[in-house]
Amino acid sequence: MDSAQQDTESPILASSLPERVEAAFAEGGALSQALPAFEARDSQREMAVGVAEIFESGGVLLAEAGTGIGKTLAYLVPAILSGHRVLLSTGTKQLQDQIYYKDLPALREALDARFTATYMKGRGNYLCLHRFDAYHNGDEARTPTDQGYVEDIAEWARQTETGDRTEIEDLPDDLPFWGEISATSENCVGTDCPQYDECFVTRMRRQAAEADLVIVNHHLLCADAAVRQSAYGEVIPACHYAVIDEAHQLEDVATQYFGVSISTYRLERLVGDATRYLDRDVAKTPDAADHARADLDRIERLSVLFFGAVQRHLPAADRTRLDADILAPVMELGRRLSSALRALEDTVAPLTDHSEDLRSLGRRARELGDQLDFVLDAADIGFVYFLERRGRGVFLRASPVDVSSIIRELLLERMNATVLTSATLAVDESFDYQRSRLGILDAAEIRLTSEFDYADQTVLYLPSDMPEPRAPDFTRAAADHITTLLEATRGRAFVLFTSYANLRHVHQLIATSSRFPLLVQGTAPRSVLLRNFRATPNAVLLATSSFWQGVDVAGDTLSCVIIDKLPFTPPGDPITAARMDAIARDGGSPFSDYQVPLAILTLLQGIGRLIRHRQDRGVLSILDPRMLTKAYGRRFLASLPPSPIVRDIGDVQEFLSRKGM
Repeated sequence: MDSAQQDTESPILASSLPERVEAAFAEGGALSQALPAFEARDSQREMAVGVAEIFESGGVLLAEAGTGIGKTLAYLVPAILSGHRVLLSTGTKQLQDQIYYKDLPALREALDARFTATYMKGRGNYLCLHRFDAYHNGDEARTPTDQGYVEDIAEWARQTETGDRTEIEDLPDDLPFWGEISATSENCVGTDCPQYDECFVTRMRRQAAEADLVIVNHHLLCADAAVRQSAYGEVIPACHYAVIDEAHQLEDVATQYFGVSISTYRLERLVGDATRYLDRDVAKTPDAADHARADLDRIERLSVLFFGAVQRHLPAADRTRLDADILAPVMELGRRLSSALRALEDTVAPLTDHSEDLRSLGRRARELGDQLDFVLDAADIGFVYFLERRGRGVFLRASPVDVSSIIRELLLERMNATVLTSATLAVDESFDYQRSRLGILDAAEIRLTSEFDYADQTVLYLPSDMPEPRAPDFTRAAADHITTLLEATRGRAFVLFTSYANLRHVHQLIATSSRFPLLVQGTAPRSVLLRNFRATPNAVLLATSSFWQGVDVAGDTLSCVIIDKLPFTPPGDPITAARMDAIARDGGSPFSDYQVPLAILTLLQGIGRLIRHRQDRGVLSILDPRMLTKAYGRRFLASLPPSPIVRDIGDVQEFLSRKGM
């Protein structure tokens, strides 16, 4: 937007940004006049002014805004009025949708402001025209169902402006061949692509470069930063002002993207792509491709042997920490595979004149070989090395133990001003934990408590007769209390578990006796379960970690949230174990300094599912007796909203009766 032009049009725009923002949020201001549901709130105005001040002065702002504050408007208004290009990163697609489709159109009218916005998703959401043309015109054998989807995509590709796969409503989430036609950075040939100018990612990048507000999510933010040195991967334009919403998720997401992952899937895709390129692009000179095909055969054979050895000789757990000794039985095969991958780059070099795809193939093969060697070395103490089994896939990973310096260098230090906000940032009334985990050296701070009246809207039920979580009868006792609570609340509950094992066991125990519809994570996609929960009277949802955050169910449809145990990350988890080791080496307390704060933030996210609006009310319950029996339990209790604690189910029933529930 042209802020200089606007300054001449309205006297109020001649004042400072904090003054303009404060005026917009005041009673009788622009927001109250234009937004029917808006009500002036001191806490929201305080946060908005704080954001405006950091945009003017520069630096970092840590802003914890409890539920009901309205933090989204509190950062959007100063972002719009600032006149800067502002990067907005969220933790969920739902919040991206809300900002782009609901909040920004309303604010454009309310503030009478001219600005443009671009909504950016990860590259894998977009169709690659170049790869799709090759796939569409290829001779791969396809099922009638898959061929039908190919024709649907072809028709859509001729009409779409964005190339975003979500525009095709009936396209399955797990479409088998989407990975072969999507615009992932691994397959991108960049400016060499014959359809570079028409490319949907190119269009998105150009639109974002001209936009005032660039809306992304943390996954794209970190993926983009991780490939910033690459010739083709970067899509987010340069921005010098940023708002990171749901910032409590940033460390975990950064850990995923600043590491290395070698998997059966990556090797299969490389061989499959290479075979197609050779068959398609060097058909007129078959002799020139013989060496490349021989190398591919060798890579495919060694890949099968290597991952077979991994399955036989390495520990059988789903996630296992690795070191050089554990990797020794598969080392020779791994080195032979990495050598074969690097050799492919030299072999295809004489063929690169045939197509841009073959030019990128050698780069991919070399990167895979180098990354496999890095994992096999397991020598960098800044990384944790581990094996992960997921479905039919086998993954060898190396993840950074500490991402604080990465976040500081690749995000915070590149910005003039950064706002990090969430409903859950502080632990023990301090931001010290987040400062240490996110590499924040200096920051302004705002803590704004929830606008909701938890003392009136909720009760916290801590049953008095629960065994310790390690006791063999814990899940049986948990199932009994869950059944009793569900009878009191007539279903209408989320039951959140810290493990699939507990979920499955409790489900088995209550499935036959419950008179309420039970929806169980894993039986349907997350979005379908939430839709069914909202549409089914008295429903009960049994779920694990993915439902602890980013879920919003308003009203009496959700009247109870039950949590089985304090959500400590298992100390045997490779990343957790490595971080605990690092804290211990530095003289800290892994449990007090890392595990407890992380569990507190996770717990707050879980119980935050219950009260989303002023009219909501209901029962919170934590079945873990350590809340009251352990010294660290006081830290959890002190962090919770001020709900009255009850120990008897009769008090729960009395509360529900008093509230007409």
